[in-house]
Amino acid sequence: MKNFKIYLLLSLLAVASASCKRDITLNLNNNTSLLVVEGNITNIPGPQYIKLSQNVAFTSTNTYPPVTGASVSVTDNNGNSYPFAEGPAGTYSRSPMNAIAGTTYTLHILTGGKTYSAASTMPGLVQLDSVTTMNATLGKNNQKQIIVHYQDPANVPNQYRFVMYVNSVQVSDVFANDDQFTDGRYVNYTLFENDIDIYPGDTVTVEMQCIDKNIYTYWFSLMQQQPNGPGGGVTPSNPPTNITPATLGYFSAHTTQTRTIVVGK
Repeated sequence: MKNFKIYLLLSLLAVASASCKRDITLNLNNNTSLLVVEGNITNIPGPQYIKLSQNVAFTSTNTYPPVTGASVSVTDNNGNSYPFAEGPAGTYSRSPMNAIAGTTYTLHILTGGKTYSAASTMPGLVQLDSVTTMNATLGKNNQKQIIVHYQDPANVPNQYRFVMYVNSVQVSDVFANDDQFTDGRYVNYTLFENDIDIYPGDTVTVEMQCIDKNIYTYWFSLMQQQPNGPGGGVTPSNPPTNITPATLGYFSAHTTQTRTIVVGK
């Protein structure tokens, strides 16, 4: 949730960005009480979670109040319905449940007299073969970079998100990749990050998510806004959400798998 708030802050910074050719008058304190959705259902059997909160004024502390008392459910294109129960405040869960590849799931939220929905289709699982390291091209002596290795399926559009943890601390950088130039190839993808220095002896865990096109667009747009993003970063803007009516956040049905290594010399 901490890193999701960082992504949210990047989105809110969009209203503070003006091009050199335009003057924009802003009232940052009034952009409050928007619904924030952090919705994930995965292929792993067990509890699935939808987290609801509200954004706060730009000048306030980085604390997002939970949205309580909402009606939350997920349906699939096979006619099944899965109600989610609240607990703790603002966190809605369903157990047992696991998403199935090829199935489209639709999130339904009723809160404050307003209804929101979002759909996401679970892609097929692409196996994460291994995680390795190499010496960092820039940085201090012995500093390492992480590389993920996997076989991209041929003739199938695939999109991926990677989440990295160094000594159990999540790296704040966003990693999103697709197979536009690697369809059907064996991929060696370097996770370039500027958040946490990695050295021999560190424990690194990488989560690989296979995500649908809309969710890839969401994460890729956030990745572009990083200083080390494609093209060196772009002006912050709201990522294109798959939630209707448009608000902050996302709903993703994705596969997940992890690999953990101890970094060698």
